[in-house]
Amino acid sequence: MSHEIVIGCVGKPSAGKSSFLNAATDANAKVGNYPFTTIEPNYGITLYPTPCPCAKYGKMELCAPRYGRCKDGTRFIPVKMLDVAGLVPGASEGKGLGNQFLDDLRQAHVLLHVVDVSGTTNEKGEETVGYDPVNDVEWLRQEIHSWIFNNMWRKWSNIVRRHTATKAVAAHTLQAQLSGYGTRLPQVMQALDTMGVKEPAGMETWDKARVEELVWVFIDVRFPTILVLNKVDMPASDQNIARICKRYPDAKMVPTSALAECFLRKMKAQEYIDYTEGSEYFYTKEDEDVDPQVAERLKPPDDRIVGRLERIRDLVLFRYGGTGVQLAVKTAVEIKGMLPVYHVKNLNSMSCDKGGGSIFRDCYLIAPGTTVRELAGQIHPDMEKHFLYAEGPNGMRMGEDEVITEHNNIIKFTTAVADSSSSSGGGGGATSSSAATAKDKDKK
Repeated sequence: MSHEIVIGCVGKPSAGKSSFLNAATDANAKVGNYPFTTIEPNYGITLYPTPCPCAKYGKMELCAPRYGRCKDGTRFIPVKMLDVAGLVPGASEGKGLGNQFLDDLRQAHVLLHVVDVSGTTNEKGEETVGYDPVNDVEWLRQEIHSWIFNNMWRKWSNIVRRHTATKAVAAHTLQAQLSGYGTRLPQVMQALDTMGVKEPAGMETWDKARVEELVWVFIDVRFPTILVLNKVDMPASDQNIARICKRYPDAKMVPTSALAECFLRKMKAQEYIDYTEGSEYFYTKEDEDVDPQVAERLKPPDDRIVGRLERIRDLVLFRYGGTGVQLAVKTAVEIKGMLPVYHVKNLNSMSCDKGGGSIFRDCYLIAPGTTVRELAGQIHPDMEKHFLYAEGPNGMRMGEDEVITEHNNIIKFTTAVADSSSSSGGGGGATSSSAATAKDKDKK
């Protein structure tokens, strides 16, 4: 299971954030078309779909994930998702539930900005008609910018004075100020590099406009955002989507219908349809293409259900290739460059236990640039402490500083002593006998 990334589901009240969370996870968040339906943060576990190596190695029938699931060679890896309280204009000044929203935002690594493209809710989340959602996109970024900039600019003279007195590097000075937003030094360095800042940075000459520029760049690095264009099946959605695309041509966008996904999952659970999350198809008992064995267990839907299913098929699935919910999750994980890595104990059978079972059981999502030794420590501290060596999928040894990529992401570790990670759920390491054998070979 991944503990490395949290997807934040954000946006104005009643944009469909809670519906999206319910569609993507098993969290039963409250749903309502009125402001502040979600008072406390709602957490859920969503699933990130990615190709599983079990297909490549002919192990699909034996694949046994510890967390999530594997279906027909697609691995569904658990990822935490957070839906926070609704944001309104002036949140950076404490209006609405702004302070709570912005505080909760620190926990997220990437944002899904749910935008109501139907035009049926105004900037406060109140019901209306003909509202233009184009401004909602920049409005969220502006509130986050005001929140960070106001905090920094208030103290800027003191920050510069201390920076000059200590002769510090700009990245270190700024990281200390931005650490409260869950910021790491590489992110600050990336922002400064984007701005073209070199040492000496000359921070004492920066004016208000320069600091504002820093915050804008920092937001793009710290809070990468995907626009989730929700309620695509409403009458005015097409023209609103076109306007958003024209205004923000470089933004990452995913058209979605969270309510359609919720309904399809409900119909699947009640055995009216056969449906796989993220698919552009579903099958009823009467469909010609349905598998005969599947058709036997499906119940015939009544006219009301058929009518709603046909509407979803015509207005959502055929037009957009799916409800967009799974695609939004996949885009959020991949925009951060997260990589699945598989820890095994036997590179021939790909098993994860001493008995030769639990094929491809342990899968983790790791940040880009993670090395072999760093992964060992993330799996279990003892594995890093007693690390001897690691082997890649071809059986060749890997350097402890070697960066893990999609080409070497199946790894077996050998440690100096038997570690406790196997029993604690971390996936296990080599046994002490394996380590002793390794030591004997080295002596010879």
